[in-house]
Amino acid sequence: MTTTTVQTGHIEPVQIHFDDLDAMGVVHNARYVLLLERALAAYWSERGWPFDPALPHFTDIFFVVREFTITYHVPLSTVGTAGVHFWIERIGTSSVVYGFRVLSADHSVVHAEGRRVQVKLDPATLRPAPMAGRLREALRALTVEPAS
Repeated sequence: MTTTTVQTGHIEPVQIHFDDLDAMGVVHNARYVLLLERALAAYWSERGWPFDPALPHFTDIFFVVREFTITYHVPLSTVGTAGVHFWIERIGTSSVVYGFRVLSADHSVVHAEGRRVQVKLDPATLRPAPMAGRLREALRALTVEPAS
């Protein structure tokens, strides 16, 4: 068991459903990607950045995942609530690097951890495009401060 403390970023509760489990009764390795997606979607929607093509800010949040790495520590074997702790390690011109951990419901166990790199694209050209200032400002709330 690993004890975790949160000093930066955000912990979003996510639901583990029965269909997230594999034949051994643990969360399937591919579902950890979905847990992070659920957490990020809830976080950004609550802050006025829902992923909805009908909204004016859609072009600001048109991102694709470039890289995803994960290390699994302790199998997650319960249906119910887990926590996804995430933060931003770096904001580039057109990219964002998230760090994340999947935690037990009481946040005392780190089940998995990793990083995700996403790139903002221009929806018309599907080429990398700079992020708008308003979005950059919203991202800074999750950014890890560099060590002094």
